[in-house]
Amino acid sequence: MPEINGKATRQNTYDAIVVGSGISGSFAAKELCEKGLKVLLLERGKELVHPHYPTASNNIWDFPHRGKLTTEDKETRYVQCRHYSYGEDNKEYYINDKENPYIEAKRYDWIRADIVGGRSILWARQCYRWSDIDFEANIKDGYGVDWPIRYKDIAPWYDYVESFVGISGSREGIATIPDGNFLPPFEMNCVEKDFKQKLEARFKNRKLIIGRTANLTVSNKKGRGQCQARNLCHRGCPYGAYYSSNSGALPAALATNNLSIRPHALVNRVIYDEDKQRATGVEIIDTQTRQTEVFYARIIFLNAATLATTFILLNSVSSRFSNGLGNGSGQVGKNLMDHHKGVSVTADVDGFLDSYYYGRRPTGVYIPRFRNIDSRLPDFLRGYHFGGSAVRVTNGDDVPIGADLKTSMTEPGSWKMSIYAFGETLPYNDNTAILDHSKKDDWGRPLLSVDCAFKENELKMVEDIKVTGQEMLEAAGYKNIKVSGAISFPGNANHEMGTARMGRDPKTSVLNAFNQMHEVPNVFITDGSCMTSGSCVNPSITYMALTARACDYAVAQLKKQHI
Repeated sequence: MPEINGKATRQNTYDAIVVGSGISGSFAAKELCEKGLKVLLLERGKELVHPHYPTASNNIWDFPHRGKLTTEDKETRYVQCRHYSYGEDNKEYYINDKENPYIEAKRYDWIRADIVGGRSILWARQCYRWSDIDFEANIKDGYGVDWPIRYKDIAPWYDYVESFVGISGSREGIATIPDGNFLPPFEMNCVEKDFKQKLEARFKNRKLIIGRTANLTVSNKKGRGQCQARNLCHRGCPYGAYYSSNSGALPAALATNNLSIRPHALVNRVIYDEDKQRATGVEIIDTQTRQTEVFYARIIFLNAATLATTFILLNSVSSRFSNGLGNGSGQVGKNLMDHHKGVSVTADVDGFLDSYYYGRRPTGVYIPRFRNIDSRLPDFLRGYHFGGSAVRVTNGDDVPIGADLKTSMTEPGSWKMSIYAFGETLPYNDNTAILDHSKKDDWGRPLLSVDCAFKENELKMVEDIKVTGQEMLEAAGYKNIKVSGAISFPGNANHEMGTARMGRDPKTSVLNAFNQMHEVPNVFITDGSCMTSGSCVNPSITYMALTARACDYAVAQLKKQHI
C-alpha cells in the first residue's frame, strides 16, 4: 500500500502548480513553462480550446430566442444575468449560480466564468498602464497601506507583456496613463474627432484618445489574425484577434511540452507543512466525479480570481494558520474593491449626415482621469475616467408599421454621442469576504460571505461625474443632453481586487513586492486579490505585468534554493 501511495504522489508532483486559467493564471503558466518548469494548471471550469468556440460564427436567427435570455437562464444564473455580457449566445461560459452559491451580506454581483480561459474570454480588453499617481495614492492620502513598488519597477514588465499580448493604441504622452508598445490604433469616426477637437480646446487638462485595447490591428507571428470588427468578442474569437488565455498564453505554454491542464478541478485548499514551513500542494475536488485528489509542487501560484483565491486562503487552515493560509496579518479577505460605474451621459449631434463608419470597432474613445491630478478637490479623493462612442441611431421609431417603416430602417438616422464613467474605490478595511461555516455548498464546503459597499467618497465622485459629463458635451455644442443610470453594485464592474494585498510590512499586508506571501514563501498571488489600491483603469494588463515579474523572481529564487 505505501508503494502505491508513493507512486501516486510521484505522478501528481510538479515543479509548479497554478490555480486558475484566466488572464493572470494562464500567463503564470506560460512564464513558468518557458523557464523550464513542469507546470500543472488547475481550472474548475470545463474545457474550451481555441479556436473552437461553439457560437462564434452563428447568426442571430440561429439562436432559439434570438439572443434573449429565458426564465430558466435567469433562474439558474441569477447573479450572472445582472451583468450586461451574459446572453443566450455565450451563457454556457458562465457559472451556474444555483450550484455555486455564496452569501450576499450586501448585494455583490460576483460575475464568474466556468471554462478554461476564465474571464479572459469575456473581458472588455481595455489596457492602460498605471503611473505613480496610482502607486503613490495610498501613502499620500492615508487610505490603505503603501504599495511596495512604483512605476519604474513594473514598467519593463508592461513592455514585455504588451509585446506578447498585442495592444492597439496611440502614443499620447499623458503622464497618468504612460505610453506603451502599441500596434496601430483603431480610427475615430468623424463625430468623435469633432468632440476631441472641441473638448481639448475648451479644457486644457482633458484629452480624448482612442481606447487602448487587446485587439490586433495587424496579424502577428503567433498565429493570431487581425480583428474583423465583428463585435462578437464575447463568444470567443476563432481568429485569435483579441487576446485571451486560450488564443495567447495557453498555446505558448503548451508548445513547451511542460504544461498539463486539469479542467473540472475545484481547488479546495492549499496544504501547508508545519515542519518545512512551506506549502507542499493543493487539494482539489473533481466536479465530475466528486472525488478529492492532492497534487504537489515546489511553488504554487494562486490565480483563481480575487474572491475564489480568498476562499482558498481562508479555507486553508493549519496549526500555524488557524484563520487562513499566510493570514498572520489578518488582512486576507479585507479591503475588497471594485470599480464603480453605471452613469452615462448622452447628447444629440447635428450634422455629419453625409458620413458613416464601417464595421463594429471593438473599442470606444477614452478620456483619461483629470480629477485630483495637479490640485485636489475638497469633496472626494482619487478619480475616474470616461469611455464612450458616437453612433448613428436607427431610424423608424416614429414611423408606422408597414412599407414606410421598412424603408426608413434601411437608412441611418442622426448622430448621438455617449460617454460613461468608471471610478476608483478606496480600500476599506470593512469591505470583506469571510467564510460562513454554518452554511455549506454542494461540495460540503463553507460558503463565502461578501459584505461590500460603495461609500461616501464614491457617491460624491458619481455626482461630479454627472457634472463633468454634461459640461463636456455642452462645451461641444451638442443638444438634448441626458444623464441616466445610477452607481452600480460592487462586483458588477468585474474588477474585484484587494483581499490579499501587497505591502511593505507583514503585519499589515499579505504579499511582498514580488507577490510572494510574507509567511509562506513558496506561494505567490498575482490575480486581483494582490492589489493594494484600485486606480480607475481596467486592471488586467497590470495583473499580467505583475505576474511576469513574480514568475521571474520565483524561478530565480528556486534556482538559488531559497524556496
